[in-house]
Amino acid sequence: MKREMKKTAVEWLVNMWEMQGTITPLDIREAKRIEKEQMIDFAFKYGDLTTREIADSFDKEYKTNEK
Repeated sequence: MKREMKKTAVEWLVNMWEMQGTITPLDIREAKRIEKEQMIDFAFKYGDLTTREIADSFDKEYKTNEK
């Protein structure tokens, strides 16, 4: 079973820019809200890991364009 990966807040914002051709202040506020929510969720889920383990877990949890 393949896991659905989540978009980062930055990827969401880029997607909005690609769809709309611009980024509004509302889009920026939404991206900040998404990022805060992701950081809180991630901290609760992986807060007891080492720095390297956290980085690896983030890569598995969130879709990124860079590898």
